[in-house]
Amino acid sequence: MTEETRSAAQRPAQEPMQVPVDESHIVATYANFCRVTGTPEELIVDFGLNKQVAGTSPDTIQLTQRIIVNFFTAKRLAYALQMAVARHEQAFGVLETDVQRRVINQQSAKA
Repeated sequence: MTEETRSAAQRPAQEPMQVPVDESHIVATYANFCRVTGTPEELIVDFGLNKQVAGTSPDTIQLTQRIIVNFFTAKRLAYALQMAVARHEQAFGVLETDVQRRVINQQSAKA
């Protein structure tokens, strides 16, 4: 092992670099609907608001935001979201994404 390799192995793992950000122009928008499409080079994620609570004929969903990222950024975003959801579920319990099961579970809990 060279001196350089030895010193690199002895160094603690580097913490992620904190990148300064400017939030002065940020706009927050609520979305309960998203659609993911893409091209071979980019991933396109559209966000909107589904006003329909229940029923069989959905109203038109107005899309309000579009994020376009390359697949490298998409993979990092997927990992960050996965970690955030895992931390939330660890603290508050598993999130049921199937609406029908969620309704049935809530009714069972009340009985």
